[in-house]
Amino acid sequence: MTPLRAVIGLLLAAPWVAILWVGSYAKVDPTFIGIPFFYWYQILWVVIASALTGTAYLLWQRDQRARRGGAR
Repeated sequence: MTPLRAVIGLLLAAPWVAILWVGSYAKVDPTFIGIPFFYWYQILWVVIASALTGTAYLLWQRDQRARRGGAR
């Protein structure tokens, strides 16, 4: 496994860990515009996970180009 693939794996695993660790966000406070923390934390992770997945995809493409010798 290359270091780049390890980074890709971490980028894809981070949202899973953050959402599956329910004890870290199973609370009401702090609220955001009247929405309890429990809900807005999960909604925030939708946006973060999208960005991390997009970044992982771009890194994967870079890795595949490097393995093919830079040819597109």
